[in-house]
Amino acid sequence: MLRLTAALLLPLLLWPAVPRADQAAPEGETPLAVAQLATAERQMVVTANPLASAAGQEILRAGGSAADAAIAALLVLGLVEPQSSGLGGGAYWLQFDAEAGALHAYDGRETAPATATPDWFLDAAGQERDFLDAVKSGRSVGVPGYVALLKLVHERHGRLPWAELFVPAVRLAEQGFPVSPRLVSLLTDDPVLAANPAAAHFFYDSAGQPPRAGDILVNPGYAAVLRRIATEGPAAFYEGPVAEAIVAAANAGEASPTLSLADLAAYWPKERAVVCLAYRAYRVCGHGPSTSGGVATLLILGVLQHFSLPGPAMAVADLHLLAEASRLAFADRNAYLADPDFVPQPLAELLDPAYLRQRALLVSPDRAMSGKASPGLPQKQGLLDDGVGPPSTSHLVVIDRWGDAVSVTASIESAFGSGRLVQLPGLAGGFLLNNELTDFSFQPADDAGLAIANRVEPGKRPRSSMDPIIVLGGDGRVAFALGSPGGSRIIGYVAEALVALIDWNLDPAAAASLPHVLNRNGKTELEEDRELEPLAAALTALGHETVFAGMSSGLSILKVTPDGIQGAADPRREGIALGD
Repeated sequence: MLRLTAALLLPLLLWPAVPRADQAAPEGETPLAVAQLATAERQMVVTANPLASAAGQEILRAGGSAADAAIAALLVLGLVEPQSSGLGGGAYWLQFDAEAGALHAYDGRETAPATATPDWFLDAAGQERDFLDAVKSGRSVGVPGYVALLKLVHERHGRLPWAELFVPAVRLAEQGFPVSPRLVSLLTDDPVLAANPAAAHFFYDSAGQPPRAGDILVNPGYAAVLRRIATEGPAAFYEGPVAEAIVAAANAGEASPTLSLADLAAYWPKERAVVCLAYRAYRVCGHGPSTSGGVATLLILGVLQHFSLPGPAMAVADLHLLAEASRLAFADRNAYLADPDFVPQPLAELLDPAYLRQRALLVSPDRAMSGKASPGLPQKQGLLDDGVGPPSTSHLVVIDRWGDAVSVTASIESAFGSGRLVQLPGLAGGFLLNNELTDFSFQPADDAGLAIANRVEPGKRPRSSMDPIIVLGGDGRVAFALGSPGGSRIIGYVAEALVALIDWNLDPAAAASLPHVLNRNGKTELEEDRELEPLAAALTALGHETVFAGMSSGLSILKVTPDGIQGAADPRREGIALGD
């Protein structure tokens, strides 16, 4: 590990207190602070890390578009939040083009290699492999889509030269950046990095200790890769020395290779369907499959549209309805949603107003449903709930002076992904590879023998819950942009935030700070340590089975008002909103 002293710290930033470790959710919570509401006249960027927000603001001030700023911020996030996202992972990108009045959804999700089979995560006896062992194995690594996605978006929506967007991240990687308290907490006793000698050598000292908050971490390997991509484009990543290093890291220690150079060369990001639904006076739009987030969120809102949610914020009656609508949405999500290139997606049927009215009739304002909800359409695929995998992800939103907006969620899946560090010869550091393939269902079929929609198949993209959202007002312009990390809980975090912004009329800071209440077609989950015991009792009286859990969301929210732009980052993490 290359560690300098805090005396060399570049200008900036006061970090929150050191977060507590949370082994139940490897990307645990930063101690809850108070969300700060930022305001701006014409442009804003909101990310999960102050250095990334500063990079995005730097690009906006240089005349860059929202897409340019988002790319620069994402490249910095991959450096300063290596647990969450980066070159070795993927992302879902939702873009509003103000001049055309159009939305675009770009899928940079990782793909399974050509050698993948439906029993990819089963042992010789047909039993599921231990989840943590699967995460640390080469079988968890999908073909990274991140770099190809950024280039595609830049070609379509960028204003500044491609290479200019790499300058902030290269500068920080070469000069060093202050290690945040959150990163220190997550490095402490991490089981994935410790199992990988290359990663352990870089992130820990000779005694196995992580850096201290404020220490300066230098990553010349990451800088070298960025310089290659800035000069040569994605070919520098998917071919040649970097690609060879990716394949070597993915296959290290495996009995037989899982990832090949051919897999990397074959990768291509895809433009997907944008899914939209009218909700109150707005049009809420999300990213279509291969992520389930956009559709699931609209399924929730489509049911809630048939009820009044007058508040106040966190009103028992409103949260009951939100939980019940979520229960129905997850029943449909688990049955139907997957990679549309492999599994037909009944999007028109699911989002049909008549179908949503029918689903709303299943919700009683006075009583929770008994047991799990069932899917509402004929079931042609097997039904299986999510696995136990704890995710690691980041979200950002940007709006520029021209009214273009970006909402993008990026991930490497579990904290620090697979723990496999990609290094160029002779250079310390580099970037981590994802474990996104553990987002596939480990079982290829359900108990009835039906093939599960989200089963492993070669070239397929695992279903995600990432949920970038852009909300349009009656004038067809951006009213809100938001999203969050958090695994399958992302859908609940985003749905609650939308209710807070639209129904309860909260500002972004207040919405991001609310305690979480959600349902994934099972128990109604309440955020622990938020004094929600009276709420739990009230929901229990309505028939909910309630449980408390840690919920490390990372909402980034911006709102466009007649007086300018408001923005806020989730107080559970270290992010900030910056604007001009």
